[in-house]
Amino acid sequence: MKRMRNILVLIALIFCARIGRVQTEAQLQQEAKQVAASVLAGPSVEKLEELCDHFGARLTGTAAYDQAAEWAAAQFRAAGIKHVRFEPITLPNGWQRGWAESYLYSPVQRRLHVESVSWTPSTPRGGVKGEVTVVSDLSETALRARASSIKDHIVLFDTAQTFADGFNKTYAKLIASYAIFKTLGAQALVLPDAVPNNVLGDWLDIDNGEGEILPLPIAEIGMEDAFLIRRLLTKGPVTIGFSYQNHISGPVSSSSVIAEIRGSDKADEWILVGAHLDSWDLATGAQDDGTGAIMILEAARAIASLSHPPRRSIRFALWTGEEPGLLGSRSYVKVHEKELEHCVAVVNTDNGASRPRGWVVEGREDLKAVLAELAPVYLKEYGADQISLETTFDTDQGPFMLHGIPSFDLWVDDAPYNAVHHKSSDTVDKVDPAYFKTDGAIVAVMAYVMAQREQAIAPHLNHAATSEILKKAQLDGYLIAHGDWQP
Repeated sequence: MKRMRNILVLIALIFCARIGRVQTEAQLQQEAKQVAASVLAGPSVEKLEELCDHFGARLTGTAAYDQAAEWAAAQFRAAGIKHVRFEPITLPNGWQRGWAESYLYSPVQRRLHVESVSWTPSTPRGGVKGEVTVVSDLSETALRARASSIKDHIVLFDTAQTFADGFNKTYAKLIASYAIFKTLGAQALVLPDAVPNNVLGDWLDIDNGEGEILPLPIAEIGMEDAFLIRRLLTKGPVTIGFSYQNHISGPVSSSSVIAEIRGSDKADEWILVGAHLDSWDLATGAQDDGTGAIMILEAARAIASLSHPPRRSIRFALWTGEEPGLLGSRSYVKVHEKELEHCVAVVNTDNGASRPRGWVVEGREDLKAVLAELAPVYLKEYGADQISLETTFDTDQGPFMLHGIPSFDLWVDDAPYNAVHHKSSDTVDKVDPAYFKTDGAIVAVMAYVMAQREQAIAPHLNHAATSEILKKAQLDGYLIAHGDWQP
């Protein structure tokens, strides 16, 4: 009789456990809705205005960025998160833009629209002035064959030709060409923008990705001005000149802001949810990436407001140094390399705030399969149930993806973002409040659901599997040239 009672108790426990799992799933769906509702009703717009209008442009290594980082840390603490810290990096050089002016001297005279590319040296006293030569082939062999036409000239890139080879390949060649142009005696490089009305900003981030000062002056020029120069060159020599003064210092420190909600029964495993806090300096970086930074702050606030912590820990990261080369996230991966095996997934948002689509899963079919199950339950009602297999390395999920960590980049309609990307028009009035809040809710739900699941969303890939994804995406050559990947 006693044995029978024990069997019945065991059956009851198993039955209750099964019911408990069903209730847990139902509860997770309810809590996910609660997290989303908190973000949708929260102060996203007010926080974005405070970040962008009060602190303005947040160039890495400047006082404005440091003040914004302190403000962000205070926001995390105000949400009740106790574990908030700064993760410092050191840039080899501090850099801030000064004044710039440019002229077309012959065969006609007029002012030109020109700005300095980031982390370039100031022009010599009196500026640079010389005949223009156009270059389309960036290979070292081709450049050295044209040594006589490059020496003492101002080099204008034929971007239509150079980018026919693909952005990543051209980017790598462009970085490698800086020292060659310096050796060949070029006075300066000029990069034409591709936005109408001589709007500048396309080339701000074409630097060396390290925060090093580049070897010679490099400027970007308005699209229509570049067209004029090209038309005039068909009729004879063209002479232009420009001057700009940048403020350059020695090594300067900057810090990412990291906040952590410790998990309950799986606390040693963690989800990383991030966006970058820094911006370029021509505007206040509302879409790039102020909206993303506020999404992270709001996700942290909403999850911290629940009656219990998530099962896994969640780390919320606001990165420094994304614009000059993913410096904050790259550093974090190096410093925390020994604990990356416990990082279950990385969620990133750096495409602005617009109509949601879903998630980019960095070429991983296994992540696509898992999301195909989760999206109809947790994401479809917010319009985020689409999945892209595109593989990218243009924002802060990249360094983690190279370690085989499941990585997700928020996928939205990028037309509004591209219209103001790195330009003086990237201000809060370009952000749709409804889409902004919805995107933030999607990020928060994604993070919370992955933190609560019994099983990790997917395994880490080994080096060989990651290498295959990079080769398929034709990213391997670019990453090797940039020093991020070894085959």
